[in-house]
Amino acid sequence: MAGRLEGKVAVITGAGSGIGASMAELFCREGAKVVAADISGRQDDVAKKIGSNCLPFQADVSKSSDVQAMLNAAMTAFGKIDVLVNNAAIDGEMVPTGEYPEEEFDRVWAINGRSVFLGMRYAIPLMLKNGGGSIVNTSSMASVVAFPTMPAYCASKGAITMMTKVVAVEYAAKGIRANIICPGPVVTGITAHMPAEYIEGVKKAVPMNRMADPIEVANLGLFLACDESSFITGSSILIDGGYTSL
Repeated sequence: MAGRLEGKVAVITGAGSGIGASMAELFCREGAKVVAADISGRQDDVAKKIGSNCLPFQADVSKSSDVQAMLNAAMTAFGKIDVLVNNAAIDGEMVPTGEYPEEEFDRVWAINGRSVFLGMRYAIPLMLKNGGGSIVNTSSMASVVAFPTMPAYCASKGAITMMTKVVAVEYAAKGIRANIICPGPVVTGITAHMPAEYIEGVKKAVPMNRMADPIEVANLGLFLACDESSFITGSSILIDGGYTSL
């Protein structure tokens, strides 16, 4: 039985760990060829674990030249791009807005927001040559509800929603779909170094009383990437254990 992404090529950023690594593994298991991009170097370990259908690529996704090189690597190795997952992100410092460092705001925006624009800006022309594709952008429930001391993170995640919706409308008739995943608390590298009391407070606020495993978010990414979601575009989908339903 063919996989749900059989014959497709996907580029996934932030693929060195967490949600991105889970997506890379899942997408390959479902028949895709994947470029796993990350700045950390851990993408090499992810690709080695997956096998020949996964190409590691080191990139700073806040830089236009790196994003273009990443996409060109996919074209050179696999001949096309069907799926783009803009997943790379950082949380930034946790400081009240009235004290938040300007340079830290710029750093968070560059990695979380600018990178999504760059990915779509340079992947869309390549997708159009191939008749279309699916863009999946990882936002956060922080695009829907506020988290004190995280103004840059919340702002960047909110911006992802509107950038994606604009792309969805612009290219709906040209075969490109664009959707947003909004995870709640997930066991990833970002949450691992947050204060323990902060994490415990978030977990207690989740009706399911737990954090998500990265594979649970990856499963939603797979659905949005594959043809089963062919009539879904411009949608922002929460996967938060009921947090924002309270």
